[in-house]
Amino acid sequence: MEEMITNSQGEILDYTFHDPGNPSRDILIIGHGVTGNKDRPLVVTLAEAVSNEGMAVLRFSFSGNGSSGGDFRDCTISKEVGDLKAVVTAAVKKGYRVTYAGHSMGGAVGVLAAFSDDRIKHLISLAGMVHTMDFYKREFGEEKPDEGCMWAEPSYPLSSTYRNDMYEIASVASKASEIKIPWLLIHGDADDVIPIEDSRQIFALANEPKKIIEISGANHVFGQAGLEPMSEAVIDWIGEILRG
Repeated sequence: MEEMITNSQGEILDYTFHDPGNPSRDILIIGHGVTGNKDRPLVVTLAEAVSNEGMAVLRFSFSGNGSSGGDFRDCTISKEVGDLKAVVTAAVKKGYRVTYAGHSMGGAVGVLAAFSDDRIKHLISLAGMVHTMDFYKREFGEEKPDEGCMWAEPSYPLSSTYRNDMYEIASVASKASEIKIPWLLIHGDADDVIPIEDSRQIFALANEPKKIIEISGANHVFGQAGLEPMSEAVIDWIGEILRG
């Protein structure tokens, strides 16, 4: 893919396309978490591992993140759902069948996008955020919106736009029973950002076919020892699903 991808606001979405040279028309699209981008180790490692198995991969930065257009202060889950749909549109125009993998907040984006867009055929949640209001209160509740920052990082200002969206959504758990596509959830039991209970709860509400994999000792970003088992779990599951 060589075309420019823009969201509905006209902001350019930066992406990297991994072309394995395989005639298969399946593609994995990967979305990152809050304050992340397409070049974070988790995203790159997964993209390269899947591509090496012969599947096309597109990893992208949501608007306001990385080298994508837009302002970080405008970043919300709701806006990122629109970003993902723009990327899906570009992939579908090229004849691809889409599997989406979202990490952390990108996991919540995936649930809402899959709920409302049947062009997403398979869903993967990597340490996926479920209870958005609880996450906001836990991580940023002591900061004042439009004055404070996320995790004391000045480059990531905490906006009231973000807060209001997290509160309005509150939780994506209610959408689980409406998602009818194959769904894989992977979570580390040492995650101190998104509790593993989030994945367990939404998994219990999800429809078959579904699968949950808990990785012992893995943190929120599947650092170091968690990256390989996470990637292998994704590859194995995709293989099972595509073989049907």
